[in-house]
Amino acid sequence: MPINHLLLTRQAYSPSRRKERREPIHPFSTAFLLIARWIERTRQRHALAELEDHMLRDIGITRVETTCECRKPFWR
Repeated sequence: MPINHLLLTRQAYSPSRRKERREPIHPFSTAFLLIARWIERTRQRHALAELEDHMLRDIGITRVETTCECRKPFWR
């Protein structure tokens, strides 16, 4: 692949580029997305709590950090 295809254009990732306007999201959709996020966060924390110590070392966190994360309420 030529190097030209690997280079990113400055315009595509410029912080000064305007953000596109989005349509407002329906309140029920917002509530659904929020609840889905809470459920996913709870699922991930349960999975994290079940990891063994050697697995936690592999991902670079301690049992204490895991315990602190798992004690957080689902909305945080």
